[in-house]
Amino acid sequence: MQDTLVIIPTYNEKENIEKIIRTTFSQKKAFDILVVDDNSPDGTALIVENLRKEFPKSLYIENRKDKNGLGAAYIHGFKWALARKYEFIIEMDADFSHNPADLEHLYEACAQEGADLSIGSRYSRGVNVVNWPMSRILLSFFASKYVRFVTGLPVHDTTAGFVCYKRKVLETINLDKIQFVGYAFQIEMKFKAWKHGFTIKEVSVIFTDRTLGESKMNRTIITEAIFGIIEMRLRGLPN
Repeated sequence: MQDTLVIIPTYNEKENIEKIIRTTFSQKKAFDILVVDDNSPDGTALIVENLRKEFPKSLYIENRKDKNGLGAAYIHGFKWALARKYEFIIEMDADFSHNPADLEHLYEACAQEGADLSIGSRYSRGVNVVNWPMSRILLSFFASKYVRFVTGLPVHDTTAGFVCYKRKVLETINLDKIQFVGYAFQIEMKFKAWKHGFTIKEVSVIFTDRTLGESKMNRTIITEAIFGIIEMRLRGLPN
């Protein structure tokens, strides 16, 4: 068992899942991986189960019966990690929009550089996004500006989903009171960590849009983020 767990939520990621697992395991630092699959009809979970025969002590899978959103999948993974002895827990997408080569940089920010929470940031040094249409870049960039303005959260990439948490952060935040499931989930977790006084560090990364599989972005997720931010600011969201 390693000190760091990488949680990869999946739904219909058969084109990407084996490659992302093998690439993660090929990094210089050793990581364990937990795949949280939301009952993918395309057989994603079966691919992972077969790979577990090759990596029985470092690859794990949790199969959920329903597709309840990204936030619910990550919370399931967080609780799984906290029930074990992992000191660092990292969120990462399955589609290679997050580069596994950056995992060690996120880990080092927390393990060696004093951060309690490190973020793989697209916007801490300009705009580092590849293969997105300009309309989506502008939406994402100004969404983060909007969140920062409304909440005061001192983070450039508030919706980033490439994040490393120290164990104590997830132990402090009441995971049962997380309200949101999409982009707003990512914002809420950062906001609560900041409100609890944890140190946040942004690590500049290049985000590359998926080339295989289908995006999970939809209007409901965007709407939740826009109106969820106002609620967070008004209520303060303690815990």
